[in-house]
Amino acid sequence: MMISKETYLEIKTWIYRNARNIELSLWKYHFENGTKEDVLSALSVYQNEDGGFGNALEPDSWNPNSSPYTTLYAINILKSINYFDLTHPIYKGITKYLFSEKDFEEYGWRFSIHSNDHYPHAPWMNFNEETNITESIGVTAELSAFILEYIDNNTDLYQKIINLIHKLFYKLTSDNNLGEMGIGGFIVLFNTIKKLKMRDFDYTCIEKKLNYLVKNSIEYDISKWIFYGVRPSRYIRTPNSIYYEENKEILRKELNYIIETKPKDDVWGITWTWFENNEKYPKEFTLSENWWKAYKAIENLSLLKNFDKLEL
Repeated sequence: MMISKETYLEIKTWIYRNARNIELSLWKYHFENGTKEDVLSALSVYQNEDGGFGNALEPDSWNPNSSPYTTLYAINILKSINYFDLTHPIYKGITKYLFSEKDFEEYGWRFSIHSNDHYPHAPWMNFNEETNITESIGVTAELSAFILEYIDNNTDLYQKIINLIHKLFYKLTSDNNLGEMGIGGFIVLFNTIKKLKMRDFDYTCIEKKLNYLVKNSIEYDISKWIFYGVRPSRYIRTPNSIYYEENKEILRKELNYIIETKPKDDVWGITWTWFENNEKYPKEFTLSENWWKAYKAIENLSLLKNFDKLEL
């Protein structure tokens, strides 16, 4: 089963008619030989003077102010196009923002920030410091990985991160409550410390725990995928993933599910709403939903392409 060329062209038409410039530039990069420079140009309009990102780059948070979470969202866009030139103004800005330690607490970077509450947003973006302690785990793990790989190890921030990641990995091995983004964040962090061949970590123990968490967090009841459940593609994006072999059967089902559930003359819908904030921000949610649909269409087709399920 594959996405036909006809279906691909339907998706392309929808993207051109509905996507923002940032998603359109990503579409062109991944499927039409578009340039990294166009993605950088589109991304740069969401960057603030402090170097961080806000301004509804992440569609569920319309806060114009920089936040760790939205800045991480920007970093992941840069990673998706394999762009790692740290001398570029975008990266210089990100580095400046991280060194400012804004919204950096003893437990790590805040997931939600105070000013979120003043702008349209999904309810999980409400500022709540108690919730942040858990929900920050994934954000902190991924931003820590970025710092370990790209920031001078003689800086104070780097040394703080070294101390912090030891605490994070202790939590990983002793607790299963890691927040919505925790497992994915730890996968990124673990891959980074392996790449850098860092010492003083029990690699076998960490890998065993991550394998357990990945397998046990996936929703195996496909009928529930229409709602908000964890699918294998959250962790497995290519056949080279170390989690692929053990989960390849459920991933195969997801690939077929994506193909089978593509609506006629539309792209895939999202599996969430802004719930109690829908009435408060009805117009904003409608826009957010469309932005997400564009992003998810790119994400789905990229996944299918990685597993040779896309006719081009």
